[in-house]
Amino acid sequence: MKKIVMISGLMAALFLVSCNKKTEEKEEAINFTVTNPVQIDTSFTKLYVSQIKSVRNIEIRAQEKGFLQNIYVDEGQYVKAGQLLFRIMPKMYEAELLKAEAEVKGAQIELQNAKTLADKNIVSKNEQSLALTKLQQAQAEVALAKLHLSFTEIRAPFAGTIDRIPKKLGSLIDEGELLTSLSDNSKMFAYFNVSEPEYLNYETDIKNRADKKVDLVLANNDVLKYKGDIELVEGEFDNETGNIAFRAVFPNPDKLLRNGETGQVKMIVPLRNAIVIPQKATYEIQDKKYVFVVDKNNVIKSKEITIKGEMPDLYVVDKGITVNDKIVLDGIQKANDNDKIKYDYLSPTKVLSSLRLRAE
Repeated sequence: MKKIVMISGLMAALFLVSCNKKTEEKEEAINFTVTNPVQIDTSFTKLYVSQIKSVRNIEIRAQEKGFLQNIYVDEGQYVKAGQLLFRIMPKMYEAELLKAEAEVKGAQIELQNAKTLADKNIVSKNEQSLALTKLQQAQAEVALAKLHLSFTEIRAPFAGTIDRIPKKLGSLIDEGELLTSLSDNSKMFAYFNVSEPEYLNYETDIKNRADKKVDLVLANNDVLKYKGDIELVEGEFDNETGNIAFRAVFPNPDKLLRNGETGQVKMIVPLRNAIVIPQKATYEIQDKKYVFVVDKNNVIKSKEITIKGEMPDLYVVDKGITVNDKIVLDGIQKANDNDKIKYDYLSPTKVLSSLRLRAE
């Protein structure tokens, strides 16, 4: 019985030694490459969520009450400035104009009679003045009636595209009721928010920020073929978000962009003393990015990092590591926390020279 136990123990020990030997051989077979982050002055391309607005977008509302008699345009139609869009039944306002014009004629006759009598000293000059005042009042009523009648014709104040028309022919329209909207889409504004540090870098680092040209990434990830210009920065920061609004203007000759669309403005952001690492040195868990940092005993520890920006093959690190940290570059798929590794060191200069480092 004792012999059996001794033999079993010996076999278990031999098996454990064999396993440890295989593990060591496996660890020795893994080829790790280590490097350091590098600190450089550069710039990177950043995407900002933006709201796209027409250069002019207005609501067209009825200025008089009445029945919608005519609709001269269709939804989505391009119209010219001054083009007739709607007509509200004008009969009542035409009658008011005729009445006012008749009163003008009557006042003119009264004025003429008063003048004749005043010249013969039959009536005083005051009577003539009262008749003149009555005529002027009647003429004012004609002008007002003409204005009300003109309000029954709704015309386009500028060239643009007609939006949805909620009312149909014969609908009773109240004064001020919405008839449609009109958008001038010849150019489009894209509004986006920028943080205070980025704003300061953009405004002060003119030499390194390239120019004010920006791209617009559409909702389907296509890039608009026309570049835009940054035109305006709002006068103050938002106290709640710490951001300030920028505005870029884009040409829109193809009328692809419409009021209310969303997109992303692609803008060059300058960076001084930026800490840069290769993207392949990172791994991701639940939308968080990590690297393996090698300590003085060659033991690796995972460390979370925050990414400030992205360039081809590279990440700009906001926080988490420094240029003095050694990070695993190749072999991270086989690396585990607290592993003791052997590695080949590759200088950051050689690493960057093998990547597509460029500021777009």
